[in-house]
Amino acid sequence: MSFNMVLWENRNGKLAELPKRRLDDEERLEDWIAEDASLLGLDLLIIGRQVRTPYSGRIDLLGLDQQGNLVILELKRDRTPREVVAQVLDYASWVATLLPPDVAVIAQGYLDKPLATAFHEQFGTDLPEVVNNDHRMLIVASELDDSSERIVQYLASRHSLNINVVFFTCFGDAGKELVGRAWLLDPEEVEERAEARRTTPWAGQWFVNVGEADHRNWDDCRKYGFLAAGYGRKYTERLLNLARGSKVFAYMKGLGYVGYGEVIQEAKPAKDFIPDGQTKSILDLPLVATNMKHDRNDPDQ
Repeated sequence: MSFNMVLWENRNGKLAELPKRRLDDEERLEDWIAEDASLLGLDLLIIGRQVRTPYSGRIDLLGLDQQGNLVILELKRDRTPREVVAQVLDYASWVATLLPPDVAVIAQGYLDKPLATAFHEQFGTDLPEVVNNDHRMLIVASELDDSSERIVQYLASRHSLNINVVFFTCFGDAGKELVGRAWLLDPEEVEERAEARRTTPWAGQWFVNVGEADHRNWDDCRKYGFLAAGYGRKYTERLLNLARGSKVFAYMKGLGYVGYGEVIQEAKPAKDFIPDGQTKSILDLPLVATNMKHDRNDPDQ
């Protein structure tokens, strides 16, 4: 059964179904996403719009995620459903060949600024050294037929391709226009399945980025024997994966691997960490990283 979204309004304690409206111009939807990609529920930097390919096609929107992987966003528009599935696969075959300089040229032309600058503004972190290691395909539609939904589900579930459909449905009532969003497949499950397909067996060793900045400095890490992450749970919670005995490689951008060690304590807030041989918290000891005390009482940071 093809996807069907229904929306109700509470009117004096009774639910009244709102009538659907046809999105009169799908370019409006493209405008909305280009302006604010968070409408998709994803953290993306849009780096291109109507990106011309060598095969006489144009990708509606091209995005970059925080891992430096490309995301193809293709609107259904007036194409038949099967055509749009074939089209997004065709675009993916080209996107997979793009080298980092190619991606940078596309982004510069659309953003009118260097990709590294725009990436840091969007995500608050440096552009990964490896760009376009993988890609995602996302079809944006108000509706799709049963056959096309089955094709997408088959490609995602049986072949672990990172392909999905996000639906935007318009509703209207009393002069108001409401828009709802829903996914055909759980995006996290699709991502995990695709990740498992392309990941080689794990060697049991961990990789951690380190750096030299005012909020974290490798000299402090070596002196006091610690690794750190901050600025949000998506970074700090990664450290919770490290158990006692975990083997860790430390990597610094521009230099390569700079250290190797073994975890002897589980992760904890910086204010509660007392290094071996010390009597004070790490935040009360002399540090090169002068801003490491930021948000010391905020567990999310």
